[in-house]
Amino acid sequence: MASLSPSSSATVSVPGSMGRTRPGALAIWLFVVAALVVVMVTVGGITRLTESGLSITEWKPITGAIPPLSEADWRAEFELYKQIPEYRQVTGPAGMDLAAFKFIYFWEWAHRFLGRVIGLAFALPLAWFWIRGAIPAGYKPRLVALLALGGLQGAFGWFMVRSGLSGEMTDVSHFWLSIHLLTALFTLTGLVWTALDLRRLAAVPSARPARLTRATIVVGAIVFVQLLLGAWVAGLDAGHASDSWPLMQGQLVPEYDTSRGFWWAATHDPFLLHFLHRWWAWVAVVALVLFARRVKPFARGASVAIHVAFGTMILLGIGTVLSGVELWVAVAHQLVGALLVASLAWGAHVLGRVRAATAARIPAPAAA
Repeated sequence: MASLSPSSSATVSVPGSMGRTRPGALAIWLFVVAALVVVMVTVGGITRLTESGLSITEWKPITGAIPPLSEADWRAEFELYKQIPEYRQVTGPAGMDLAAFKFIYFWEWAHRFLGRVIGLAFALPLAWFWIRGAIPAGYKPRLVALLALGGLQGAFGWFMVRSGLSGEMTDVSHFWLSIHLLTALFTLTGLVWTALDLRRLAAVPSARPARLTRATIVVGAIVFVQLLLGAWVAGLDAGHASDSWPLMQGQLVPEYDTSRGFWWAATHDPFLLHFLHRWWAWVAVVALVLFARRVKPFARGASVAIHVAFGTMILLGIGTVLSGVELWVAVAHQLVGALLVASLAWGAHVLGRVRAATAARIPAPAAA
């Protein structure tokens, strides 16, 4: 990510604080955690696309970090998996053996393990910075909130898995999947925003935190809807509703279930959700183009990043459809979605920084 201001490794003294604050070091740490979250979202996409999410049927936050180490352990895990509806109705009749189970187990285990790594990568440095008095005034509540979001993300992940283990469900709830994914992306936004605030503080000790702008709220809401639709498409395997573009079933608007009304269809019918996701994307594109143009005078790099991210995401979305949801094309689509969120947070921070500077009646920050 290009610099928004001159970098500085100098420490900043804050009156009344214990020790010397280190906003530059804190910013680097948060950028690293943000990168890990992007990897986490990507691995989560693989887990979903390979139908691996229900392979581990228990939540063991500590002992679950160790995968099965013996053949007997593997068979015990496989037996637990055989008890759930997904195996009885889908993978069992399809002939899943132990080798195939090990494959899906690996991705779910890797996803959970990475979550533990991120938790430690955030909590341990946070404790160290806190004890050393290195956190600038006003940032402790924000960092604690980010830690809480990480814990909430893990809990939502388990609720998502649990939704597919009971009753006759052969998959996780697409509602819980969307909550799980969107919480991760919201956390990513908070990490990037806070890191940028701290990096600015390292360069300019008198700098104020960036503020939300009306443009950010509007564009953020539009992109949120698109991400929500995408999560529902993934949760319902609605990407398979069509392998053609721009038409579906040879027509612009596909046939969908209207028996329970439009709003039920808009949250449950895979054909309508696929249609909404592919065309709301263009509403998001228009909003992002206008937003990036507003950002450009202050930080050209952020504007370019937003354009590249949404352009690539559109191409990968079309590629995912035309390829019949080819695994690595679909995974790349989700990866770029996370990068789009990060770049949007960057651009939003640029505008928010300008607003904060204007409110304080000081010169706006120089363009990147």
